[in-house]
Amino acid sequence: MRWLHYYLSFCAAASLLLIVAGGLVTSTGSGLAVPDWPNTYGTFMFAFPLSQMVGGIFYEHGHRLIASTVGLLTIGLSVWIAVVEPRRWVRRLGWTALAAVVIQGLLGGITVLYFLPAPISISHAGLAQLFFALVVSLTLFTSPGWRSGSPAFAARDDRVLSRLALAAPVVIFGQILLGATMRHTGAGLAIPDFPLAFGHLLPPEWTAGIAIHFAHRVGALAVTTIALATAGHLLFHHREQRELTNPAFLLTVLVLVQVGLGAWTVLSGRQVAVNTAHVAVGAVTLATSLVLALRVHRSWFGDASGDSRRASRPAVEAMGSGSEARA
Repeated sequence: MRWLHYYLSFCAAASLLLIVAGGLVTSTGSGLAVPDWPNTYGTFMFAFPLSQMVGGIFYEHGHRLIASTVGLLTIGLSVWIAVVEPRRWVRRLGWTALAAVVIQGLLGGITVLYFLPAPISISHAGLAQLFFALVVSLTLFTSPGWRSGSPAFAARDDRVLSRLALAAPVVIFGQILLGATMRHTGAGLAIPDFPLAFGHLLPPEWTAGIAIHFAHRVGALAVTTIALATAGHLLFHHREQRELTNPAFLLTVLVLVQVGLGAWTVLSGRQVAVNTAHVAVGAVTLATSLVLALRVHRSWFGDASGDSRRASRPAVEAMGSGSEARA
């Protein structure tokens, strides 16, 4: 099982690399640099000459190669989990990851064939983030600490923390979707200054692009507030719970870095490296908030060492009932 955990860690890293590659495609405007799919200029994807990977083709075709590799890795993790994992819900998550990566590939193809329709592109970006978060969750579920440890914290004993931890990934994912909408509708520079909007606290005029951009800024404020509230609550009430305080501290740092990258993206005129880093850090922020939420609600999962023990309980109870009946 240890090797499965290592393999999932590698898959998570590969998934993050795929998000970076996708961010580079969008940041460089290379989404249609390769106009056909699944082939590349009529050539089988893996047979396309490396010498022709120039300009936007480098980013788009490279993105496809990495996506195909992640797809193959996901097939491997799904089968491996199905063979060795005793927990039924983990096996189902493994197959869910495989379904997600298949749908993601199809969305990528549709995006190209239909010339980057915004709804499909946004869905493609959102599903990429969900897939990464799912692989990170599987990595956590197969870790030695999760499987062998007992719930050190009961969420029902601190409803404030329970709600904060659940709200954080939901709010962060909503913010990611707003960011994807902004990127794929060309609203990234709809408000060209920061922290003000056209020199005012509120935009003096409104268009669809300005509204989307400003909503993303409001979302950043909401994410920052919830991250600071969660970290502060843990610091004052559960300082000894390192398995909770560590991801909460990391989440706070990531959110602050993300806000800085967002500001830099605007002030730099959407410079490619900065814009792409903003996408990547957003993915890590979502995954970190999800890890924190799962750890806070660790008791929901009952016996983390597998379904086998839970399956034995009815049998033990039945034996006990039978003994009472005979008595």
